[in-house]
Amino acid sequence: MQKIKPSREALFRFRGIPPLGLTVSMALQHLVSMIVGCVTPAIIIAGTLGLPQNQRVLLIQASLVMSAVTTLLELFPIGGRFGAGLPVIFGVSFAYLPSMLAIATDGGGLAAVAGAMIVGGVVATLVGVFIKPVRKLFPPVITGTVVFTIGLSLYPTAINYMAGGSGNTYESVVVERGLTEALVYGSWQNWAIAAFTLAVVLLLNNFGKGVWKLSSILLAILAGYGVALAAGMVDLSGVQTAAWFELPSFMPFGISFEPSGCIALGLLFAINSIQAIGDLTATTVGGFDRQPTNRELQGGIVAYGVSNIITALFGGLPTATYSQNVGIVTTNKVVNRTVFAMTGVFLLLAGVVPKFSAILTTIPQCVLGGATVAVFSTIAMTGMKLIAAEGITPRNTTIVGLSAALGVGISQAAEALSRFPAAVTTIFGKSPVVIATLMAVLLHLVLPKEK
Repeated sequence: MQKIKPSREALFRFRGIPPLGLTVSMALQHLVSMIVGCVTPAIIIAGTLGLPQNQRVLLIQASLVMSAVTTLLELFPIGGRFGAGLPVIFGVSFAYLPSMLAIATDGGGLAAVAGAMIVGGVVATLVGVFIKPVRKLFPPVITGTVVFTIGLSLYPTAINYMAGGSGNTYESVVVERGLTEALVYGSWQNWAIAAFTLAVVLLLNNFGKGVWKLSSILLAILAGYGVALAAGMVDLSGVQTAAWFELPSFMPFGISFEPSGCIALGLLFAINSIQAIGDLTATTVGGFDRQPTNRELQGGIVAYGVSNIITALFGGLPTATYSQNVGIVTTNKVVNRTVFAMTGVFLLLAGVVPKFSAILTTIPQCVLGGATVAVFSTIAMTGMKLIAAEGITPRNTTIVGLSAALGVGISQAAEALSRFPAAVTTIFGKSPVVIATLMAVLLHLVLPKEK
């Protein structure tokens, strides 16, 4: 039997054996472009809820491990149908962050988030099964409106983190470690480090090339972290007690089903299923010069739904396709599944090493704020690109403008729904995405189409 030799050409085919060195370098390229985005939602939620150190580590760990599992399921379809069989990377999505924060802070905690994820996973699975009729309800103008609103809704989170993160004022460590009280929320030190981190992002994005530009967020966080460490704003005590190896545990935060949270997150899962179709299509067009088959789309969305149910059971956060990794595929045309499988393995290894997760929890919130404000602005502009693809017509302007205005406006006016039942406030008043989505779909259905 003739031994198959690794070849450089295999990088541009889905199957085949590429050289090990090239495989590792390409996998690391995908890893550095998404790992910060993958763990940041977990860090933000843990900080907002004031979780103890061990639970923060658990949340980050589960998010990394389950992102790896979802990625591998999509790369290697079970039975040839459960999974897309396409070169895609899945990670924890910022799209769910506003709704998850609302659900968790309303008293349900992470247990309510897990329950809503299970319902959302069922919704996504049904979308995958009935992909053809459902797809017609979400043209680019609607998905663009949703993505744009998600970006807008995340801006206050980024600004809050740039100021140091409310609820995390460093006051507890001021006494313990003799730090200056100027390090409390809103201090000039927090703003200075956040501005420095943002400046590094802008510098690398606009003047960097290759891996420097690709890794701009990661490198900016490392630079900001170094400055914060020198300023005495990093507490490494939790890293010393973290284990070297540990698997995620089953239902670490429990599961509860809050109807309002389930509705809000279920709607987002339906929307992200449609967004995943866009990413899967961009992958096949950019990497294979063809449209995805119905089987690939259906298998990909069904696996996305089921994997999120599994993720909820192990305490992770919702995953979705990562558009930045799709962008890498369309740029370099590397589609070999060995590269993407290795990226998944790297994610898995990072997840089962609690010390790595513990180090991530030590990143000061001002550093995260300086880096993520650029990420959130990119999310909003991605939505605008989707909208512009259909043209800025009077009809589309009405759909986008009115939907975003009602969604963001009601969520910003906290007392607007105070006379309604608490469930109504949770569904419609805490995250602008729900109202924006419903309005966009309604307007798309009732407004006359332009000739």
